[in-house]
Amino acid sequence: MTTNILKKRRFVLTVGIVTMLFAGIIYAWSILKIPFQSKEGFTAGTLAFSYTLTMCFFCIGGFLSGLIIRRIGTRLTILIAGILAGTGISLTGLIATSPVLLYLCYAFLGGLGIGIAYIAIISTVNAYFPDRKGLSSGALMMGFGASTLILGKLAAYLFDGKRLGFENTYLLYGIVIGLVLIASSFFITPPAEGTVFPAAKRKASAREEDFEERDYKPTEMIRRFAFWRAFLALVCFTAVGSSVISFANDLALSVGATAGFATTLVGVLAVCNGLGRILTGIVFDTLGRRFTMIAATVLTTLAAGVTLIAIALESLPICVVGLCLTGLSYGTSPTVSSAFTMAFYGKKYFASNLSISNFNLIGASFIATACASLQTQSGGYVIPFILLLSLSVVSILLNLTVKKP
Repeated sequence: MTTNILKKRRFVLTVGIVTMLFAGIIYAWSILKIPFQSKEGFTAGTLAFSYTLTMCFFCIGGFLSGLIIRRIGTRLTILIAGILAGTGISLTGLIATSPVLLYLCYAFLGGLGIGIAYIAIISTVNAYFPDRKGLSSGALMMGFGASTLILGKLAAYLFDGKRLGFENTYLLYGIVIGLVLIASSFFITPPAEGTVFPAAKRKASAREEDFEERDYKPTEMIRRFAFWRAFLALVCFTAVGSSVISFANDLALSVGATAGFATTLVGVLAVCNGLGRILTGIVFDTLGRRFTMIAATVLTTLAAGVTLIAIALESLPICVVGLCLTGLSYGTSPTVSSAFTMAFYGKKYFASNLSISNFNLIGASFIATACASLQTQSGGYVIPFILLLSLSVVSILLNLTVKKP
């Protein structure tokens, strides 16, 4: 591989990470929803459902991205994504005076735009790293996850009426995120046809993966029973992180955290989320797909168990540990989904296949909504976390059966 190609792929990865940092704002919902909690007509259930809808349209956007990117190209796809996401987030601050308008602006336009950008960026950048697909995916996901710490924390500061206020903060974020995505469309471009990259090295630890590697079309992939087992496992263990992210701030408050410390803990969760993504990529490249997926589900089970203990004992220190473990475990999900899809089903149809795999987020987000409802009905977090712990165990059992495409 020539020096120019090496520099090119490093540059594309760097631009991808920065762009994903801004696109990851949708994961900061537990902070971004705070101004709406004091507004008439916005209940806890309403705001939880907004997150669910955002994830739904995020997945739909990803699916559309997989369909159109081969027809109109990466640049135009990301450009469209930037316009949609920027418009949606800006309008949230300007006109979202009712739940319906919040759903339309933030969930529909914002979620759809970011979902389109997400798949376009990951599939294009990963094309430069056939030899390090886990590391590439992990680095991009790290940027996506770190958004909560950086942009979420900044938003909490700017929401103060003595500063920008929440309406102007949403407007500013929409403009900046839209511009970043639009600008990145000129730099994140596919490698030139015929470009030769290092081949992925076969690891001794990955000999367990005894199957013929080939490119599966989306219609072929969804007919594989192994795909659906992996998909359901992803739904189950992603639900833990998805649920906690949607009410992390309130969860911390319930065990005695101050308002300021609760916001900080949401940021800490985001840091661990980012670390989980990059570490998962490294582990995937080093120890193989099977070990990584099983380890991810075991970590998720541990996270749910520790957080449940913290809730039962009303212990803030244990809750901090639980949130850190949850962040790490949730960080494994998108990296596993991305790297698993490419490892099992090839890179030719990767964008479309990954967009289908990412529909696990819809199932996970509906579980998050169910957990929010259980919390409201029971008046606490014990029952929701018993459900999440049970799903984590199911995800381990499912992952143990996934051995071949």
